[in-house]
Amino acid sequence: QAQVVESGGGQVQSGGSLSLSCAATGLEFSRYMMAWFRQVPGQEREFVAAIGGPAYYADFATDRFTISRDNAKNTAYLRMTNLKVEDTAMYFCAASLGGGTIRSPRLYDYWGQGTQVTVSS
Repeated sequence: QAQVVESGGGQVQSGGSLSLSCAATGLEFSRYMMAWFRQVPGQEREFVAAIGGPAYYADFATDRFTISRDNAKNTAYLRMTNLKVEDTAMYFCAASLGGGTIRSPRLYDYWGQGTQVTVSS
């Protein structure tokens, strides 16, 4: 069974930092593009960052977030710094085997259940 599972969410004050992890099992991890998306209730799921070889970021994440991966551990990470209240969302990990529009949720084959990030003022 292939799955990805997020962890590391929690509550932080604005300006703080938080690191998320995404552990993958049952798939050839090195073959997959890994990505993070986030979603606020009532809104569409939005792209945060992705990494195959190079890393890709949404505009809001470019200067504050860092995506990385450790293929030996079958794990992807998202380091978030200088968090803002508007970063509050459920954060999802996703994996894609094929190339395409990496910012589109449609590309991704596997999704985690999400981990909540809450940033307080």
